[in-house]
Amino acid sequence: MVRTQIQLTERQARELKRMAAREGVSMAEVIRRAVDAKIREGGGEVSREERVRRALEVMGKFRSGLKDVAERHDDYLAEEYGKR
Repeated sequence: MVRTQIQLTERQARELKRMAAREGVSMAEVIRRAVDAKIREGGGEVSREERVRRALEVMGKFRSGLKDVAERHDDYLAEEYGKR
């Protein structure tokens, strides 16, 4: 194993201690598991193929109630961005 040092907020350290105690493992083990989970999910980088797969997966699952979205999608998008 490689020894490393990190800085945590008080809240993070407190919650890690609670999690470790609840699971009966060390804080280091809780952190290693979290790092493993992050690595499994790809470190935040999603391939184009995965983005396309996810987009296709949700197509048709939501209803806006609007009848002209295909024609006015740019208008609706600009409207939403303007609210922010």
